[in-house]
Amino acid sequence: MMSTPLAESVSTPLRCLVVDDDPLSVQIVLNCIANTPFLQAIGSCTSAVEAAEVLRTQTQPLDVLFLDVEMPLMSGLDLLRMQIELPQVVLITSSENYAVQAFEFAVADYLLKPLSYPRFLQAAQKVLELVVAERSAEADPSGTVPVVTEPNFTFVKLDTKLVRVDFREVQYVEALGDYVHIVTSQSKLIVYSTMRAIEEKFPPTQFVRVHRSFIANINHVQALEDNSLVVRDKHIPIGQTYLRNVLRRLNRL
Repeated sequence: MMSTPLAESVSTPLRCLVVDDDPLSVQIVLNCIANTPFLQAIGSCTSAVEAAEVLRTQTQPLDVLFLDVEMPLMSGLDLLRMQIELPQVVLITSSENYAVQAFEFAVADYLLKPLSYPRFLQAAQKVLELVVAERSAEADPSGTVPVVTEPNFTFVKLDTKLVRVDFREVQYVEALGDYVHIVTSQSKLIVYSTMRAIEEKFPPTQFVRVHRSFIANINHVQALEDNSLVVRDKHIPIGQTYLRNVLRRLNRL
C-alpha cells in the first residue's frame, strides 16, 4: 500500500493494542493492522480486565486502542469509564446500539462487525490525523496552536438519538438549568449538557462566550447595543467578565 504524506510525517508506526474476547475477531484486526504501514500491533488482550492492567503498567505509551464493546466481566465501555489515561480509541462491535455512548466518550471511530479493511483504513486515517495533531501541539515550544481545519458540524444527543448541528446555522446557545437551548435558523434544540461542554465542542473562531448563560455565533450578531448583543432580534446580555473579550472579537477595541 502506498504511504500518504500524513503517514510519512510519523517517524514511527502508531502502537496499537487490540482488545476482544473473540480470537477470530482479534486476528482480523491484527491482519488489518499488519496491512497498514503506519500502524504496529504491540499485542492483544482477551478481556477488558487484562487491557486495564496493560494500560496501567505500560512503560511505553500506546497510540491506539482497538476495543470490543461486549465482553464478559467488564465491557469495553466499562473500561472507558475507568480513571485510566487512554490513547485514541476505536470501538469495534457487532451492534449499532452503542453509537450514542461511543459519541459521549469521544472515541475516534466506531466500527461494526464484520469488519472490512476499507472501513478499518478509514478509521486508521482518522486516528493518524488526531495523533499527528497532538504530537504537533506537544512539540511546538512556542505554545502556538497548529493550524487545524475546523469541523463545520457536530452531533448532539437529543433524547435517545444523535442529531447533526451545522455550526453556521447556530445563532446562539442559552443555558437553562441542566439543559442548553441551541437556537438555529430553523429550530430550537433542547439538549442535556453544560455550557462548558458546548464551549469546548463549538469552534472558537465562530463562537464567543458572552455571558455565563449565553454563547453567540459571531456571524449572526446584528448589533451591539449598550451591554448586549442583538442576535436574531434577541438582546443577549454581555457579562462584565466577558465584555473585553467580546469587544475584542467584534474588532471594537
